[in-house]
Amino acid sequence: MRLTQGTFSFLPDLTDEQILKQVEYALDKGFAVGIEYTDDPHPRNTFWEMHGNPMFDLQDPAGVLMEIKDCRKAFPNHYIRVTAFDSTHGVESVVLSFIVNRPQDEPGFRLVRSEGPGRQIHYRIEGYAAQARPEGARY
Repeated sequence: MRLTQGTFSFLPDLTDEQILKQVEYALDKGFAVGIEYTDDPHPRNTFWEMHGNPMFDLQDPAGVLMEIKDCRKAFPNHYIRVTAFDSTHGVESVVLSFIVNRPQDEPGFRLVRSEGPGRQIHYRIEGYAAQARPEGARY
């Protein structure tokens, strides 16, 4: 199952050249770029681990690509994403996010149904990888 989170998630994986163009776009807009990774890409897991510090003052997209490659080398079997943060007053949030690395095997999620009092039905999403192995050893 292919994880579909963030911009471009329904497209084939971006090449390094395409990633460079997207980073260039973000930097041209004045956004700060950050690189994050996780082995638990649950849709509600919005806080991934930071790889290094956010690059607030960096203006060279090649420097960001170098950091992405370092993160890929350190975490080859994790999901890695690039985020662009707009710090202008009134926005102050992530405005662009896309995945730049995936594990070879993406086990996916399942929908779990449970019944509560008064015929209430509750649904939750569970990741197959999160149940199979502990954090840090999922892929």
